[in-house]
Amino acid sequence: MKSRKEQAEALLRQYNQQHLLNFYHDLTAEAQESLLDQIFSLDFEQVAALFDQRTDSPAQMENELTPIEAGVWDEFSEERKQQEEEAGWQALRSGRVAALVVAGGQGSRLDHDGPKGTFNIGLPSGKSLFQLQAERLLNLSSQAGRTIPWYVMTSPENDGETTEFFRKADYFGYPREAIFFFEQSVLPAIDAEGKILLADKDRISLAPAGNGDCFAAIKRSGALADMKARGVEWVFYYNVDNALVKVADPKFIGYTISSGASAACKVVPKSHPEEKVGIVCLNRGRPAVIEYSDMPREMMTAQNEEGRLLYDQANISMHLFRLDFVEKGADSPLPYHAAHKKIAAIDVQGNPLKPSEPNAYKFERFIFDLFPLADKLAVLQVNRSEEFAPVKNKEGEDSPETARKLVLELHRKWLLEAGAAEERLEGRTVEISPLISYAGEGLHSRISELLEQEQSI
Repeated sequence: MKSRKEQAEALLRQYNQQHLLNFYHDLTAEAQESLLDQIFSLDFEQVAALFDQRTDSPAQMENELTPIEAGVWDEFSEERKQQEEEAGWQALRSGRVAALVVAGGQGSRLDHDGPKGTFNIGLPSGKSLFQLQAERLLNLSSQAGRTIPWYVMTSPENDGETTEFFRKADYFGYPREAIFFFEQSVLPAIDAEGKILLADKDRISLAPAGNGDCFAAIKRSGALADMKARGVEWVFYYNVDNALVKVADPKFIGYTISSGASAACKVVPKSHPEEKVGIVCLNRGRPAVIEYSDMPREMMTAQNEEGRLLYDQANISMHLFRLDFVEKGADSPLPYHAAHKKIAAIDVQGNPLKPSEPNAYKFERFIFDLFPLADKLAVLQVNRSEEFAPVKNKEGEDSPETARKLVLELHRKWLLEAGAAEERLEGRTVEISPLISYAGEGLHSRISELLEQEQSI
């Protein structure tokens, strides 16, 4: 009978990946077994197929794109706003809503050694992204009279660090039993010759399979069964790297429920025609998101009769899904998108390789590729300055600095709207805890108390 190593060698020869065992004899017995486990866990047929399709991109049917109708919250009557918000609160009070954060990424682009959700954007309080979101959920849960279940999608790379961060922070005061951690799947990185990269002598280079794996991971991990057992009917989905995300926003929930749609997304108007964001629209009559790189310039700049951009609904990765749609999506095959990236690896001598140019492909599924499964997609346009502060880059646009500025400017606006005198805010940096106010409410009677405190409230 062949040894495990001999079985691995035979498998690797079949797919021309023998280099994965180049450093086998340099490893400890434990590391050897770990490497063999990794090799046997790979679907080499899938890897070969992905490599062959790496330069393909799904056709966007450009001549069949049409704008999608969106509700604009600021244009609703006060009566409608109240009705929508109350419908959302009813869903929260009855325990029909869960929150789901996609948090499988690392903070490497921010020069942060750890999961992106553990990053502190530099607010006076020093709170991490995870803590800001936990406190918003705690506030909503308190108002609703019941705890909102929180599902945290990690990756194999950062699951241990993420769960330990939560544990050390005592889960930010959130009930431990209301948090469900689960991992998304990963795929190997592949170089231009079709070779799987080694991250180290005993470790294959693996990358998260994208947010489109979310629904499948929910089912695979048992999170879907957990949602059903809790009576969840709606799942609020968001990315961890938005410092202003209104997690489980009752207005958005009510708007979606009232629309009769099984899926919904928040959008903001594009800041300029060439902004590098995906656009929510219709493709052949079905809901879709078209990446900026796939949209011709004439469509980017096209205007309607009122002089507004025709394709203006920028996707900000805040969605609401009915649970039956999640279940349907979990079993739906989605295309993989190849991205040519700079991926750290080791060279043929086993030395660390930090490429200055893209050197390999990683493969991802995107959540918006599920949108065409929805008969109707509810779209709600919201105020960018109140809901979208992405943290993507170390400096410049979408950086910790820009996100921090947006958060503090919003909190200043809340205080002014609550009746604070502008001169009392002059030259002051004021941060309001999400535990005190979710969206600017409840501040009027506390202005004096709040302004007596320094910086972080």
